[in-house]
Amino acid sequence: MTSWKKVALCIILNIGLITLGSLIAFSQQASTSAQEQEKVFEGTVKTAVGKYIYMPEAKGLDIIIAGNVEGGVENLIGKQVKISASLLPDKANLAVANSIELKDGTSYRSIYTRSVEPDYSDYFPPSARDQYVALNITAINKPDEWQGKTNVRVYGQLQTSEVKQGTATVPVTHIVIQDKKGKEIARIIVNSITDYARFYISKLRLFDHFWFYLNVKDQVDKKVTAKTKEIFSADVVFCGLY
Repeated sequence: MTSWKKVALCIILNIGLITLGSLIAFSQQASTSAQEQEKVFEGTVKTAVGKYIYMPEAKGLDIIIAGNVEGGVENLIGKQVKISASLLPDKANLAVANSIELKDGTSYRSIYTRSVEPDYSDYFPPSARDQYVALNITAINKPDEWQGKTNVRVYGQLQTSEVKQGTATVPVTHIVIQDKKGKEIARIIVNSITDYARFYISKLRLFDHFWFYLNVKDQVDKKVTAKTKEIFSADVVFCGLY
């Protein structure tokens, strides 16, 4: 074999070895990355509402369920569990549960295996908070303080009361807004509360007042406002301390 052929063959072999090494390294990195996305949390469930679970051991993360849990999700409150979950790069504070094992005596038994894709329709990402304008409502005769706004947040207290409608009595939920002295200023009619918002209300159970993130629906007629202090109706999509 002539010398130039030997040189060419060596170059080809070296390129092949470098390429093979790169592919192996990339494969190992991808495998490691995939493993890092899978986390196992072991501890006690403190809050469970709808398809969401909170446990202190999953620091900074809410866990979403995709499928059926034996006995129901909310039945897990106070129980010791082991949850294998995948972190979601595009949802920094959320992880989807792949499996759940319930502690039974000294061992664990499986009560859930992920079977479908998660439903994120009511999930409220932290980045969405900036899109909600904080209202400073000082009086019911100042509609400029709230009218014309669709995505708002208010600081108040959730209250459910019985209201007479015709011959029937029905429960109505309000967000009550008070001044610094605790005097009631206004009321917001709650049309609905998402599971994710209810989940956070449960997490905030030690607090009486917090921020409600609202999608405004309908303004209340001025005559009704004068009697009831109700100013508008809204859907609650999230709750928080800020």
